[in-house]
Amino acid sequence: MTDDTYHDTAPDRLKRVRHEIVAAAEAVKRSPADIELIAVSKTFDADAVRPVLAAGQRVFGENRVQEAERKWPELKREFADVELHLIGPLQSNKAKDAVALFDVIHTIDREKIARAVAEEISRQGRALKLFVQVNTGEEPQKAGVPPSEAKAFVDFCRSDLKLPIVGLMCIPPVDEEPAVHFAFLAKLAKEGGLKSLSMGMSSDFETAIAFGATHVRVGSAIFGGR
Repeated sequence: MTDDTYHDTAPDRLKRVRHEIVAAAEAVKRSPADIELIAVSKTFDADAVRPVLAAGQRVFGENRVQEAERKWPELKREFADVELHLIGPLQSNKAKDAVALFDVIHTIDREKIARAVAEEISRQGRALKLFVQVNTGEEPQKAGVPPSEAKAFVDFCRSDLKLPIVGLMCIPPVDEEPAVHFAFLAKLAKEGGLKSLSMGMSSDFETAIAFGATHVRVGSAIFGGR
């Protein structure tokens, strides 16, 4: 990453991150257009998000349904073309609200959640895109499908529930080399016939791009420290 003193406003940091995405993609002969930047706005209020919207960013990520409900309905009225991604854990009792508000959910990770989301998509008639979260480090405290069960779970979601699963998502263990986990997720996705990979955050999105990330989730590098 480049020197943080170069710019200090969110729009300028956004511009810098976009340049870094282009450079990382071109370094491995990928098209930058194939990589979606998700600006993670969790914990930041609507006033902090507006300058980033005004700078042209339209894809945002939130961790919690309740927090997103407090700020995004108003922001969506101002910026109608926003695409909102849920990148945090989803509880089944929040499936109705999540399907109503979000366009993409990255954290489908168990049958109960998958069924609840399938029911709400059918009931509300919304066309969402979904990712299955894989616990690549098999950490007991972390959400996600075990790697050995990922393909079967994806097949169940697609075949039995007719869910629009487009890819896989992971959050590598903090004390391990992320490249290993990004390579592993890419392998699992290929085996499952999935083309989208949600991986990479502020500290490692350039590495994730080298291993095939199609969606990078960048928060602090744009919005600053929380």
